[in-house]
Amino acid sequence: MGAERAVVTGPAAQAGGRWRDHREVIGAVAFKFQSGTQWVHLPEKYGNWRGAYNRLGMWTVDGTWERVFAALVAQFDADEDLNRAVSVDSTIVRSYQRA
Repeated sequence: MGAERAVVTGPAAQAGGRWRDHREVIGAVAFKFQSGTQWVHLPEKYGNWRGAYNRLGMWTVDGTWERVFAALVAQFDADEDLNRAVSVDSTIVRSYQRA
């Protein structure tokens, strides 16, 4: 028989390569939601839009975003010099007229 092949699992096995840098994906997600653009219109510097879109979905399902936001809130709470402000732009908040 020949040499045995190593079994590769995870994202590298599915996509045949390495994941894009997490910071680039976070930048793509931030750009998408700040600009309001469609996923397919992400600038080329963020790479293929499907990668950012899929990773956003995976991180939402597995709770990564919740952990990131919880860590940020804890960091803000620990640093007494920082002030938080929450702003909601009414142009993006949609509701029915009876709401």
